[in-house]
Amino acid sequence: MTAPAVWILGGIRTPFARAGTALRQLSVVELGRLAMGELLARHELDPARLDEVILGNCAQPAEAANVARVTALRAGIPEHVPGLTVHRNCASGMEAVGLAAERIQLGRAQLVLAGGVESMSQLPLLFPPEFGGWLADVTRARHPLARAAAALRFRPALLRPRPALLEALHDPVCGLGMGETAELLAHEFDLGRELQDGFALLSHQRAVAARERLREEIMPVFPPPACELVRDDLGPREGQTLEQLARLRPCFDRRNGTVTVGNACPVTDGAVALLVGGEEVARDWPGPPLGRVRAWAVAGLEPRRMGLGPVHAIARVLDQTGLSLEEIELFEINEAFAVQVLACLEAVRSARFARAELGRDRALGEIPLERLNVNGGAIALGHPVGASGARLLLTLLLEMRRRGAKRGLAALCVGGGQGAAFVLERDG
Repeated sequence: MTAPAVWILGGIRTPFARAGTALRQLSVVELGRLAMGELLARHELDPARLDEVILGNCAQPAEAANVARVTALRAGIPEHVPGLTVHRNCASGMEAVGLAAERIQLGRAQLVLAGGVESMSQLPLLFPPEFGGWLADVTRARHPLARAAAALRFRPALLRPRPALLEALHDPVCGLGMGETAELLAHEFDLGRELQDGFALLSHQRAVAARERLREEIMPVFPPPACELVRDDLGPREGQTLEQLARLRPCFDRRNGTVTVGNACPVTDGAVALLVGGEEVARDWPGPPLGRVRAWAVAGLEPRRMGLGPVHAIARVLDQTGLSLEEIELFEINEAFAVQVLACLEAVRSARFARAELGRDRALGEIPLERLNVNGGAIALGHPVGASGARLLLTLLLEMRRRGAKRGLAALCVGGGQGAAFVLERDG
């Protein structure tokens, strides 16, 4: 039995900005509210028509633990529309769209606002648990002498904070940071520094060349305190050169490493909002939908080789559809690290990898560089982790429309050892 068709009807995103820069004072709720409000306004959509709001978000703040619900209400979406926040690390935005698609296929919804949001600027500092214990002793003391005795147990080490960002980028199972897992892939696939820097340069060059095209998916923002217009992603560098990239020091292995801040994605703020609808909604939609979801899949693998997650997820989504890589016209793979994408390109063409890792008789095929991340990728554009999966889908669909392409594939690696992939289709 064929599953009901699921359409991505429209989408918008904020500009992406390196953490600590232009969008730093916008909370995760405010970022999401801006994207949601703009999407609804551009489509002149009555928000009461929505069946649900589903957002991906990783660093869920204590003051808005269910980010999707709080953001939806702040955006003027009626109280009867429920909100769900999902977290699959870097694939959270894709997970939100996938759940929306499943709701529609099951007949539980017809129109869902889905996407992702992340304010990596506002990730908190974490204090040791002992500090909380000391503070509790002070506040619970009933008498002045007891309170003074508790206060005297203070030690400066109690105020030694740890950035939540560093904790989030460290895998507790394999004991490695995300950058260290990238270094493992550089060694496994023999991908040197020059190759990685060359790929990073290409990402910047393509993103700069695509600035006008990318404006189709980016809304203007006037963030505080200056309230000056931010119209484009702030990451792409027009003057980037290989010589500049070559001068950067490795971040994770100072002596023999190859991964630098130049060939890795920056820590980023941003939000993406998409409208996902069923066949009946798409039929009556005022304009042509962006495209339909053919299939999507997630896969697991060793946490220490998490960068190869796209390959495992691509294999699964191809099996679901019966398609081959040769039938895919455009690709988006999130650029967590240059070496991670390069390793995926090597793995999909490797028969040995296919036999050992995927249980297949032959290689998956080839992902031509000229059809991959044609408008640049996360190395240039940025990677707000909860939003990037949704951004890949939006960017891919708009480029498919420009080219008249019928099939596209978006994938990304996921911290913790997972991968996610979508196959999207258009009628051309």
